Amino acid sequence: MKSQLILSVLTLCLCVTLSISFHNHVTPSSQDFINCLESKSNNVHNISQLIFTPNNVSFLPIWQVRVNNHRFNKSSTPKPSVIVTPIDDAQIEATLLCSKKYGYEMRIRSGGHDYEGVSSTADVPFVMLDLARMRSINVDVAKRTAWAEAGTTLGEVYYAISQKTNKLYFAGGICPTVGVGGYMGGGGYGYLMRKYGLAADNVVDVRFMDVNGNILNRKSMGEDLFWAIRGGGSASFGIVLAWKLNLVPVPELVTVFLVNITLEQGATEIFYKYQHVIPNIDENLSIRVQMSCEDIVNTNKRTIRMLFYGLYQGSMNTLLSLLDEKYPELNVTREICQEVTMVQSTLFFQGYPIDTPLEGLANRTIGFRLNGQNKLDYVRTPIPISGLKQIWRQMFNSVGSAVTMQPFGGKMNEYSETSLPFPHRAGVLYQFHQVVRFRDQTSDTTPVSLQRVSWLRNFSKYITPYVSKNPREAYYNYIDFDLGVGSATYEEASVWGNRYWKEDNFKKLIRIKAKVDPNNFFNHPQSIPVF
Repeated sequence: MKSQLILSVLTLCLCVTLSISFHNHVTPSSQDFINCLESKSNNVHNISQLIFTPNNVSFLPIWQVRVNNHRFNKSSTPKPSVIVTPIDDAQIEATLLCSKKYGYEMRIRSGGHDYEGVSSTADVPFVMLDLARMRSINVDVAKRTAWAEAGTTLGEVYYAISQKTNKLYFAGGICPTVGVGGYMGGGGYGYLMRKYGLAADNVVDVRFMDVNGNILNRKSMGEDLFWAIRGGGSASFGIVLAWKLNLVPVPELVTVFLVNITLEQGATEIFYKYQHVIPNIDENLSIRVQMSCEDIVNTNKRTIRMLFYGLYQGSMNTLLSLLDEKYPELNVTREICQEVTMVQSTLFFQGYPIDTPLEGLANRTIGFRLNGQNKLDYVRTPIPISGLKQIWRQMFNSVGSAVTMQPFGGKMNEYSETSLPFPHRAGVLYQFHQVVRFRDQTSDTTPVSLQRVSWLRNFSKYITPYVSKNPREAYYNYIDFDLGVGSATYEEASVWGNRYWKEDNFKKLIRIKAKVDPNNFFNHPQSIPVF
């Protein structure tokens, strides 16, 4: 009897253990999650219209519409168990709490432009919080500020400002379909950076939901967390509901131009001087350079074409006088210049005619969509002509590749590396952005696409002598999984973390993360880890 009793107890213990083990590893139930959401809603009918599972006809179109890197827009990409498209804070809180309760990870999508598809896909069961409906904008001209909800795009912000004034703007980026939710979270650069700093430098307050569903602002969250979410990847710490933006003064008319030249027209020497002049020139001027390789017609030779896109916050006459003195080699003439409003310059840099209706900026389909793979470096020492010629030779071996240089200097030299998590400040001459595209391919896994990715990785190794060192710097908004995703130990995570943020900032981000999200609910590849 005694042995039978012991056996019964052991059997019971084993059953309980197996039951607990099974419960911890079972796939979450989407229906349980939905029931949880509905139980927390004051309007079950309303919330039911905002929830989508793979059984819904609308599920795939909603998921696809803003997967803005087309290399992830395919049937084999892992998709959410549930998509929630909230229209208010209470629904966001319910989504957060129910995700935690039923063991789902969460991905937060604003514009969907992330280069590795982090906001739209995951290898574990996850809920996608799609903020597309959270898009109100309130512009206060008198106070020179604007509140923008996390689901709005930069184009919608620019359009809203233009309806109130042509004398103020936001120091944001070039692409109008980028979502503001994640843009400021990584730093955010653009044409006004040399005069006014990053987009994140011009965020003055925030509405933010922490892991427990509390809504915080700058004062209630404290300066450490406010520092972290402006450049350290806001989705590592919680959910940005809205950013309060500082609007900067701009002339009623600015001057834009485009210079188009090839190697045969002296582009090598012109770009060599660019490295010395533009990072140190009048902070009202910014010139972005796009380079690509192309065949020379009727020959078996190739060349590099360079497009110099310029914005000057001032008159055409003043610009021409400045360039005649500082950079005559670029040969900017009156004929290629246009005086436009600041909002029209955004259309110009997207390749649209200046007279395009401004409403187009609020159209989420305007502008290019990503379809490729990229890497980004920072250059702190001018590349010599011999080095440039070697780089051109490497580009001659590519198809579908492009390189873009975005100048720094000016106001950026006035910030310390630790003023925000974004450390790429004083001493940076320009960004060196490398990309290969798959637009002419059916997917990113065709033999041609894989060959292009191989070229990109080899090219990245080749330019090592010419870019920043110790660490070799990278930009978190251009997330790159080739840098590694390991985060089990600090040593693993620092391989990529120090490149994005440098050591001191990365360690500070880890300390802040441990305080605000100690159980690491807000996690994804290359998110700030908890040890």
